[in-house]
Amino acid sequence: MNNKEFITELAQRSGYNQRDTQKLVRTVIDEMTDHFAETDIVSIPSFGTFEVKKRLERIVVNPATKKRMLVPPKLVLGFKPVQSIKEQLKNASFEDEEGGLDE
Repeated sequence: MNNKEFITELAQRSGYNQRDTQKLVRTVIDEMTDHFAETDIVSIPSFGTFEVKKRLERIVVNPATKKRMLVPPKLVLGFKPVQSIKEQLKNASFEDEEGGLDE
């Protein structure tokens, strides 16, 4: 599902027009992004938790050249879904929808 499809579906389900729905979604995303500057965790009840994690500096081997390289430390965003979403994914089969993970 891309952004346009998401906005369209959300607008249809909520009864709001697409422009207002798009503003709402953009506001939620902007607020979450701004919040990451203040804290490492954003939790959305009934959905999951986004967490900024610190990935340490490490040495890796380039498989093509076999040379060792230093990968600098960086921040990455992780997501941990609530248990109900985990169960739904666990019980889903690859044939349930087109465009699934098996493509």
